[in-house]
Amino acid sequence: MFPEYRDLITDLKGRDAHFTRLFHRHNELDHEIKNMEIGMTPAGSMAIEQLKKEKLQLKDQLYTILRKASAA
Repeated sequence: MFPEYRDLITDLKGRDAHFTRLFHRHNELDHEIKNMEIGMTPAGSMAIEQLKKEKLQLKDQLYTILRKASAA
């Protein structure tokens, strides 16, 4: 996710607790969605879609933080 911001992500994870929480939640959702899609975790399509929406919102928030931090 966001390879162009790899160094900034590492920096923010070390000093911004809010960014770190968002980043970890995004990764947790990604893992959970993959498990649901391959059938490891039972779930209906509505549950998967809801998690995908939450993941996308987190990604948008992370990107906003990264853009602001890179402009500073």
